[in-house]
Amino acid sequence: MRHQKKGRKLGRDASHRKALLENLARDLIRHEKLETTEAKAKELRRVVEPLVNIAKVDNLYRRRRAFNILRDKELVHKLFTEIAPRMEDRAGGYTRIIKTRNRNGDNAEMAIIELV
Repeated sequence: MRHQKKGRKLGRDASHRKALLENLARDLIRHEKLETTEAKAKELRRVVEPLVNIAKVDNLYRRRRAFNILRDKELVHKLFTEIAPRMEDRAGGYTRIIKTRNRNGDNAEMAIIELV
């Protein structure tokens, strides 16, 4: 039984899963829209939404926290100067997941995740 076990395993070990979600977070911040499987999109929300919350207040400590996850100065700059000011009046729910289709080959449920 998986009582009180949060998160999806996504068929990967912990380090691979962490790397996957960090890469997806980078791509989502870079392009602001991304198509992936529904399960990955739902897990990606758990990474990106706290990042936007961090970026709502611009100071060195919070920039370093964001850099620790994103590992890209340009993306941190974009997060703090473009994305976070747009979300200033929102209390949460910075991403939208739209279910699209089933992928040919393995019939995986696909979804588009985008920043609102």
